[in-house]
Amino acid sequence: MIHLISVYIDLAIGLILAFLLLSLLVSGINEAFVRLLGIRSKFLWAYLRDTLDGSEDGRSWIPSKIADVFAKLPFSRDDPRPVHSSDPAPSVVEPMRVDPAAVLAAEQAREKVSAEIAEGIALGEATGEAGTGSPGPSDPSGSSDFPTDGRPEPSVDMTARLYERLQEIDHPKGSRTSIANIPPARFSGAVMELVAAEEGGIDGLLAKLEAINSPLAGHLKGVWEGAQRDLPRFRKGVEDWFNGEMQRLSTLYARYVKWVVFALGVVLTLAFSMDALEYGKTLLRDNAYRAGVSAIAGGDDGYTALKDKCAGSEAGLAEPYQCVTESLSSPALVKIFDHAIVSITIPPDGSADPSFNWNGEAWWDRLITPGHWPGYLLTMVALLFGASFWWDVLRRLTGVRGSRS
Repeated sequence: MIHLISVYIDLAIGLILAFLLLSLLVSGINEAFVRLLGIRSKFLWAYLRDTLDGSEDGRSWIPSKIADVFAKLPFSRDDPRPVHSSDPAPSVVEPMRVDPAAVLAAEQAREKVSAEIAEGIALGEATGEAGTGSPGPSDPSGSSDFPTDGRPEPSVDMTARLYERLQEIDHPKGSRTSIANIPPARFSGAVMELVAAEEGGIDGLLAKLEAINSPLAGHLKGVWEGAQRDLPRFRKGVEDWFNGEMQRLSTLYARYVKWVVFALGVVLTLAFSMDALEYGKTLLRDNAYRAGVSAIAGGDDGYTALKDKCAGSEAGLAEPYQCVTESLSSPALVKIFDHAIVSITIPPDGSADPSFNWNGEAWWDRLITPGHWPGYLLTMVALLFGASFWWDVLRRLTGVRGSRS
């Protein structure tokens, strides 16, 4: 009974190792592709463009389809990332250069909205219907956007202004910034530096953001009012808001990456012809063979069965002890990729260099054989869990503990 349990534990460990190796290969290819094309960095700055400057012509910078994330975004001429600068951040932050008339119009519109809301609340209290105030400045659709009266929006690149405050955490990688992660505390610090540059403080910055129709104005205004106009609470509120936005963005990015990982898993499973069910049977046979070797070592009567097994081996391996040596040097785990379209043979004694063998015909025969399809499907599903999952399972099964700080 104990021996049977040991066999199944060996089977589980062998399958987990196989899935772990394939998952690491999938993750490595995906990460290399992402880093080479700067997809993660472009995804972040596409969000920042939408948040700081807004979309252009009604087109969002953030991709809406998986094909846009890994095909259009990496190769588009409209790179959302700012131009990389090796200079340190400017010691003096210049105030935003916005047309004073536009700022004044935004302030008047905001005051008008506040007056209409206050008037609506007062009217509701007088008629016993509180909460029937006007939602916006005489806009029948209920929109609270400030009117522009046909005036051209001032040209202010808020994304570039933010990058100026983050240049210290950038490193050279081409002509564009390579920043793919902004700590929330660093973002809130950059916002406070922009606030300090304006004469009116936060209210002055909000007025200018509203004048250029920046979506950031609404977010910061909500945080400012929620902090009850307290500066330290405002900074903490900006940090918490940005942290929540980054978590939401990471979830969206992971949703796109999941499909890419699945596609890579399908390609690698078929390229290596990795049939999980067949490999499990190979592991069981490998364990049974090793049990026969242990029987000989213990003096049991296992030599006859071992001799019959090795008699049908390749030429030169009919001698059981030579067969044992050859088999022990090539355990089942080493044979995971034996059925790949291109297999690698490593001599056990190291007398020759590894050789590459083209298995195109045998690989194609396995690929079109329906008996292998359930094993292929099982491997594809297993790879969706990722390398971290299989490493955690292996660690729990073997009792290996993680390092403690």
